[in-house]
Amino acid sequence: MAIVDVVMPKMGESIMEATVLKWHKQPGDTVKMDETLLDIATDKVDSEVPSTAAGVVKEILYKENDVVPVGSPIARIETAGAAASAPAPAPAAAAPAPVAAPVVAAPVAAAAAPVAASGTRFYSPLVLNIAGTEGIGMAELERIPGTGNEGRVTKKDILNYVANRGAAAPVAAAPAPVAAAPATAAPVAAPAASVASAPSVNPTGNIEIIEMDRMRKLIADHMVRSKATSPHVTSFTEADVTNIVKWRDKMKGSFEKKYGEKITYTPIFFEAIVKCIRKYPTINCSLDGYNIILKKDINIGMATALPSGNLIVPVIKNAETKNLLGLAKDVNSLANAARNNKLKADDTQGGTFTVTNVGTFGSLMGTPIINQPQVAIMALGAIKKRPMVLETKDGDVIAIRHMMYLSLSYDHRIVDGSVGASFLTAVANELEAFDPSRDI
Repeated sequence: MAIVDVVMPKMGESIMEATVLKWHKQPGDTVKMDETLLDIATDKVDSEVPSTAAGVVKEILYKENDVVPVGSPIARIETAGAAASAPAPAPAAAAPAPVAAPVVAAPVAAAAAPVAASGTRFYSPLVLNIAGTEGIGMAELERIPGTGNEGRVTKKDILNYVANRGAAAPVAAAPAPVAAAPATAAPVAAPAASVASAPSVNPTGNIEIIEMDRMRKLIADHMVRSKATSPHVTSFTEADVTNIVKWRDKMKGSFEKKYGEKITYTPIFFEAIVKCIRKYPTINCSLDGYNIILKKDINIGMATALPSGNLIVPVIKNAETKNLLGLAKDVNSLANAARNNKLKADDTQGGTFTVTNVGTFGSLMGTPIINQPQVAIMALGAIKKRPMVLETKDGDVIAIRHMMYLSLSYDHRIVDGSVGASFLTAVANELEAFDPSRDI
């Protein structure tokens, strides 16, 4: 017999840990190769983890709701292989221990000398966002012990550090005036729990208290961190999309018959947005301190409503390389996968710009919150018929047109008002210039 370790898989470039949601197998159960062993969740999406070996589940190393670093062994499977491979799991026997060990020691270790890998450690966007929110500089971040793969700091590490940082402050400040210690410690500890740190209320009357589900908690924390990270500015404009409406009404039947895909407004809008991002590249970037990271690929995230009422943002990769048909296929495929809970972890990774269609729910316009670490997000309002003044060679006339409001929220640290407004106007102009005689 041989023992094979099943490790927590890497679910995306910025994902350093995942939460165990549900075990489908228990010790003693038989499992086949590639059969679902457990369900996990990251801060992006839920996924199934298949077994990497066939045999009998010998041991489960983590319980449900445990947070596990990427690359850590999570279960052991006894296979029918040669006994010579049995010693392989030996080094992993102590693997779960380091996850919990640094929690108590975090405040003490934080005061020690910087780690040997100072300046070279990788930090996920989530960890950097938390650090920015809590006022933790890079020098201080380098001193936080990491329990993740290769010593990386996980979300759990930094939250434990923040929680103990406030408690430890009065001890370090003991020789100083006592009154000064709580004043500096209180603001640091307060934001640590994000939404949970809001002032408590005493509900009375005829009420019902509903606890947030796991995804709603993640969304809530993500939104709070985004507002704390980026100074938001929102610009508005309107576009006459009559040509697009008429073209789609005329072509949607033949488009589906020819390509087997429905043509919605979304890929048409995405096509225009991609053209304008090429003209205004700073819309498609992120920030690393004072460094601007320009993204050469245009990966558009589209906010999609789930049956639960929550939102998820699948990403159309390399949108700049796709024609209208390619965009339509990706939009339809990702939207269906999202609604049926079939998205893969990679489907929500790597977005560089996000679009949310608030018009789907009847809203005329919106002020969306930036999807970190991006620097801009566009909201598309509902298409409504309105009387508009048109200029003709014979003078001004009033006509019924299909109008839509567009809004763009952007990070004012990098996107100036002139750039944000110019980009938004360019998108509106592109939509209005749509050729109604275009072929499919």
